[in-house]
Amino acid sequence: MIAPVSKIREPLVYGHKTYHQITEDLVAPTEKAPSLSWMLVFIPALVLLVFGVFSIYWTIYVGIGTWNLNKTINWGWDITNFVWWIGIGHAGTLISAILLLFRQKWRTGVNRAAEAMTIFAVMCAGLFPLIHMGRIWDAFYIMPYLNTRGPVWPNFNSPLLWDVFAISTYLIVSLLFWYTGLVPDLATIRDRSAGLRKKIYDFFSLGWTGAAKHWQRWEYLSLILAGLATPLVLSVHTIVSFDFATSVIPGWHTTIFPPYFVAGAVFSGFAMVQTLMLISRKVLNFEQYITLNHIESMNKVILTTGSIVGVAYLTELFISWYSGYIYEQFAFFNRALGPYWWAYFGMMFANVVSPQFFWSGKIRRSVGWTFFLSILINIGMWFERFVIIVSTLARDFLPSSWSFYSPSWVEIGIYLGTFGLFFTMFLLFTRVAPVIAIAEVKHILKTSGDQYVGKDAEIQH
Repeated sequence: MIAPVSKIREPLVYGHKTYHQITEDLVAPTEKAPSLSWMLVFIPALVLLVFGVFSIYWTIYVGIGTWNLNKTINWGWDITNFVWWIGIGHAGTLISAILLLFRQKWRTGVNRAAEAMTIFAVMCAGLFPLIHMGRIWDAFYIMPYLNTRGPVWPNFNSPLLWDVFAISTYLIVSLLFWYTGLVPDLATIRDRSAGLRKKIYDFFSLGWTGAAKHWQRWEYLSLILAGLATPLVLSVHTIVSFDFATSVIPGWHTTIFPPYFVAGAVFSGFAMVQTLMLISRKVLNFEQYITLNHIESMNKVILTTGSIVGVAYLTELFISWYSGYIYEQFAFFNRALGPYWWAYFGMMFANVVSPQFFWSGKIRRSVGWTFFLSILINIGMWFERFVIIVSTLARDFLPSSWSFYSPSWVEIGIYLGTFGLFFTMFLLFTRVAPVIAIAEVKHILKTSGDQYVGKDAEIQH
C-alpha cells in the first residue's frame, strides 16, 4: 500500500542560501551604488517632495485662504489626508507586532517595511493638523507643559487634543520597536565598514556584539514593545474616530466608528505594506526573500479585513434606516446619491468588491494583480475618509448653508508632497539599513529555506 504524503510547505527563502549569502544579499543595497530602478523611483518622489514643500510655504506665506475651505466645509482634503495617513501608519507596527507575538515565520518579508511605514506615514499625517491651524507657529499651545506657566491653554475635553497624546505615544513606541529590530543589522553593517561609516554604524548599533546576553535582552525588549504597541493601535485609531463620533453631526455621531476606523486602518495598512513590499522586491531584487508565499499570506489578511470593512459599511446603512432618524437617513442618502456619489461608489467598489478577487488562488499569487489591487484599496480608503468628512459637511441641517467643495492646487500640492516625503524617506532608508531583517531570515532558514523545506514530507505509516 502506498504511504500517504503530507503537503510540502512553501519555502520562505529561495535560492539555496547560506548564512553568508543572506548577509551579502540583504546588505548589498546599503553598500553598492543606487541601481537605475531605485533612481527611477527616487527622482519622481523627490520632485513631489519639492512641490509639496513649495505648497506648504505658499500656504503659510499667503494664508489658509489659498485652500478652498468655506464656512460649511471647514474640513476638506487636510483632515481627509490626515486620517488616511494615520490609518496607514497605525497598521504598520501592528502588523509587525502581531506577527511577532504569534511567531509567524512569514513575518520576515514584511516586518521591516511595515515598521518603517509607520514612522514615515505618521510624519506625513502630522503635517496636516499643524498647517490646518492657519498659524503653524501656535502649534506648541496644544502641548500640556504650558500648565506650569499659568493658564491652561489646551482644551482637555477636545478629541483633537487626545489625538496629540495618543499619536505621540504611539510614535514613540513605534520608533523604539523599529529601532530595536534594526540594532543587530546595523552591527552587521558596522563590521563590514571602515572609517567614518564604521563609526556612525558603531554609534547606532549601541555596542552590539551578538553575545547571548544581548540576544536575550533584545528578544525580551522586542516582545515587551510588541505587547505595548498592539493595544496602542486600537486606542489611537479609536481616539481618531472620536474626532467625529463625539460630535452631533448626522453621519458622524455613531458608536460604530471606533471599531470601524480600527478595521479600516488595518485594512489600508496591509494594502500599503503590500505596495511597499512589491516595490522593494522589484527595485532591490529581493524576489528570493519576498516570495509568493509572503504575498499570498498578506492577501489573505487583506481579504479578511476588507470583508470586515464591508460588514461595517452595511451595518451603518442598516442602523441609519432602522433608527428612523430622518437626518441620519438623509446623511447616507446624500452620500450615495448626492453630489459626491462618485466617491461613495468608488469607496464601495475599491474596499468591498475588489478584495473579493483574492478568493482566487491565482490572483492571490499574482504580483501584477496584487500590486494593482493594493493601490486600488488605498484609493478606496482615501475615498472613505473623503465621503465621511466632505459629503457629510457639505449638506447639514440647513439647506441655505449647503455648499460644494473641491480642492485648490495648493491642497493637491501638499497631498502629493506627502507622497514625496513618504517615498523619499523610505527609499533613503533602504540605502542605510536592510529593508529585510537579516537576523530573522537566518533564524528561519533551517525550517523555511528551499533546501530544507519538504525534505521530511513523505511520512511512512
